[in-house]
Amino acid sequence: MSLPRLSLQGITKRYPSVVANDSVSLQVEPGQIHAVLGENGAGKSTLMKIIYGAVQPDAGTMVFNGKPVRIANPQEARALGIAMVFQHFSLFDTLTVAENVWLGLESRFSLKEVVQRISETASAYGLDIDPLRPVHTLSVGEMQRVEIIRALLTKPQLLILDEPTSVLTPQAVEKLFIVLRQLAAEGCSILYISHKLHEIRSLCHACTVMRGGKVTGYCDPTQETNASLSQLMIGAEPPRVEAMAREPGRTVLRVEGLNIDREDQFGVDLRGIDLEVRSGEIVGVAGVSGNGQGELLKVLSGEDARMFQGSVQLDGTVIDALSAAQRRGLGLHFVPEERLGRGAVPALSLALNMLLTRTQAVRKGLLNLSQLGQQAQKIIERFGVKASGPEALAQSLSGGNLQKFIVGREIDANPKLLIVSQPTWGVDVGAAAQIRGAIVALRDAGCAVLVVSEELDELMELSDRIVVMAKGRVSPSMARAEADITRIGEWMSGLWEAEHV
Repeated sequence: MSLPRLSLQGITKRYPSVVANDSVSLQVEPGQIHAVLGENGAGKSTLMKIIYGAVQPDAGTMVFNGKPVRIANPQEARALGIAMVFQHFSLFDTLTVAENVWLGLESRFSLKEVVQRISETASAYGLDIDPLRPVHTLSVGEMQRVEIIRALLTKPQLLILDEPTSVLTPQAVEKLFIVLRQLAAEGCSILYISHKLHEIRSLCHACTVMRGGKVTGYCDPTQETNASLSQLMIGAEPPRVEAMAREPGRTVLRVEGLNIDREDQFGVDLRGIDLEVRSGEIVGVAGVSGNGQGELLKVLSGEDARMFQGSVQLDGTVIDALSAAQRRGLGLHFVPEERLGRGAVPALSLALNMLLTRTQAVRKGLLNLSQLGQQAQKIIERFGVKASGPEALAQSLSGGNLQKFIVGREIDANPKLLIVSQPTWGVDVGAAAQIRGAIVALRDAGCAVLVVSEELDELMELSDRIVVMAKGRVSPSMARAEADITRIGEWMSGLWEAEHV
């Protein structure tokens, strides 16, 4: 019998308001792909950060390859052969892809060698990325590729993946799984965190279940169903969203002939964009990350204030020249894909984060802190956000709970038009069902909703109509009943013209 790759005993981590890990024990064998499953806030990410040396435990022991270790920092973890891909990326925006990867590798490699190794790894594993691109020009999906490549280049004995497929297309996921199975066959152990139950069942050899900071069970995921895994994780099977067909109303968002050049050499030109969203309907936007979705959302939200050809109308009013704040005043609310930094200010409380879209609490330069606190508390209660209260810092919440708060904040504003990017990225199945249900309820109340997501199953569940973005262009729309994964996949390559000649 070989020694376990990793053995944890009694790992405990306490914070002022919560016990994140409560006497957690875990064992991972060489070549094993081991899932850690649990709802948002269960303590999974904290445990992974402890293994990687980014967080220090208050109690417990760790044994790696048969030797007791206490890892003081990520550099020591990498030296041992432990690599981690975080759910929230640790990249420097102003540096290139190659420079970011170089920082995490041994100094014996030159930058030129790192560029070559990135290109070779990206090609071998189907994770296409330009090593010379600045990180700030990348989409979230492309940033995730950088993190994965950086981890692979260290040739780890233990690879920790925290929601690695949250913004990858189904095709990219399959390529990643081939890579992970190959790594496991070569003896690399993998700790895999995901809320996608079908992925865990397809990929993983073992599964540890956590709830409320404690280990509540172990299972062989290949012998489980999605329903039984949901039962283990949250104590129930989440309800499926029933988006009943209904007749939409007036046109709320109309985009006609939109053309705008990329802001930088690594962006995407938008060409001939025609798009319409009516009241009481959800339009889904599918597509591989980096095909113009980010550029389109910046134009619609008002973040990109450059002049462009064509027009954008909100409820019959041309809003081309209006700022983001003016558009909010007309009823357009927006949930960006980046939670920390754009959706919320990390170091501010949830109450103060309400100010990002609630200027009514400011009168003559004074803040009505009581009103902001009440609004934040209402959202915490309505959407089941796990937080100590309105004064909790945004950065103290788990990714899924912060996502619930941000989506809830915009839904609670009663918008005419809600634009949501990646609504359930990194969110557990229970919270995802809650967010999707809230979006459908908003649609049923007459709101027009535009959802950009790389989760095709999500778009198929939510949308009344679906369009596809490819190379800065938008396809004709198809009704949900006409859509299927194969057809959408073909359209992601821009092949819809063949059907519309």
